[in-house]
Amino acid sequence: MYFGKESSEKKSDRVPPNQIVTKKWPVLHYGNVPYYEDMNEWDLRLFGHVEEDVRLTYEEIMDLPQTERKNDIHCVTGWSKLDNRWEGIATQEFVKKVNVLPEANYVIIHAEEGWTTNLPMEDFLKETSMLAHSHDGKTLTPEHGYPLRAVVPHLYFWKSAKWVRGIEFLADNKPGFWERNGYHMLGRPWKEERFSWD
Repeated sequence: MYFGKESSEKKSDRVPPNQIVTKKWPVLHYGNVPYYEDMNEWDLRLFGHVEEDVRLTYEEIMDLPQTERKNDIHCVTGWSKLDNRWEGIATQEFVKKVNVLPEANYVIIHAEEGWTTNLPMEDFLKETSMLAHSHDGKTLTPEHGYPLRAVVPHLYFWKSAKWVRGIEFLADNKPGFWERNGYHMLGRPWKEERFSWD
């Protein structure tokens, strides 16, 4: 897979092994792209190992403290895009909205149409992790995850699920959709944890 002229930054310390730097942002997904006409019908559910489930409206989420992060992203298919600027809400803000039980060690991020991906709690709560609504100063397009996508830049980008609709807190780790279909349970780019057999 090739995404344009190879940058001289390919061999820098910022690019994991066997990745090609691109200035483009490829659109990769399986299934339909959801389009929302009325955000009053959209919400985000926080549930699982919590004292009580919580549902947040889009307006309530946009009222949470906003943050901006700049990072590099690395796709399991072999491309890396450097210097992305994201705006959104740190994942740490969401756990303030719900009483997570002490035994919760993992999360499953739920997206539209049943897509899921799993994360250890420490990766979900890492300072660089967020739910983003904007990229490089513009609202995300539906193809890139509007209205909210996870951004977990220290892991391969499939862990940064698009079209997030729920965060489930779990005591035990369980695979999400792509993990059930052969992708690695964690997905660290610098260790090339692309597939379950890696």
